[in-house]
Amino acid sequence: MHLNSSIRKYTVIILLLLGMILQPSVARSFDPMLPRVYSSDVDVSGWLMSEKLDGVRGYWDGQQLYSKNGHLFHPPPQFTENLPNFPLEGELWGGHATFAQTVSTVQRRQPHPDWLKLKFAIFDAPNAVGGFSQRIAQAQNWFSDNPSAHAFVIDQTVVRNTQHLQHKLDTVEIAGGEGLIVRQANAPYVRGRNRAILKVKRYQDDEATVVAHLPGHGRNSARMGALLVELENGTKFRLGSGFSDAEREYPPAIGDSITFKYYGNYPSGIPKFPSFIRVRKDGAL
Repeated sequence: MHLNSSIRKYTVIILLLLGMILQPSVARSFDPMLPRVYSSDVDVSGWLMSEKLDGVRGYWDGQQLYSKNGHLFHPPPQFTENLPNFPLEGELWGGHATFAQTVSTVQRRQPHPDWLKLKFAIFDAPNAVGGFSQRIAQAQNWFSDNPSAHAFVIDQTVVRNTQHLQHKLDTVEIAGGEGLIVRQANAPYVRGRNRAILKVKRYQDDEATVVAHLPGHGRNSARMGALLVELENGTKFRLGSGFSDAEREYPPAIGDSITFKYYGNYPSGIPKFPSFIRVRKDGAL
């Protein structure tokens, strides 16, 4: 009798451990719909446009909040208490020019009051039926009936013409934003890069890995003058602008992933007029 009891006990423990290891997670296998880059030869009249918020992408699976790579976030209960039981996608956003603080907050392994300085800015309901307009309407209807102090649905505006698009881009940039997202109103949710959703900026951006620190000259003597960085395709180039004095004193470490902006490419593949934006500390999120 004692032996059977022990066997049952250890069987339960083993099953519990296996369940923890093998427990499926919607977010861990989540492959989001991603934008391509807008080109002026694309007529987006009649599409829906909104500000592209510079935050950390979040995925609410109806119960828990995850990063784009499936890592579980740990917000306090107040942050998620009025979220629905269906999936949502959005940006965890603290306002313009708060990206570093946002990353620092969401990387914490325990709930922290700084989460309550953020908002979950929702831009899609991926499992809802229909095109984008129908999907986002489901989210809007939910929050109309269940207001949240920590979540909102991003406003969408119909693009009248190219001039309207450029005026909106000017307005966003003057306010400190980075650009726009435009979407076909009737587009279904299709995972991966998709031509039905485009990001609109005056510049392009990309990530590169820091390979070396290059010495400075003149006022930058005795500190970093530029970074030697490498793109994913192996192209290496010098990145020397966009740094503050503090960043030149304490530059990104070799091996760090950095984000930079640029304006097209030379025939060699090297970006034109590259300028440092930040260390991409959210790369693992």
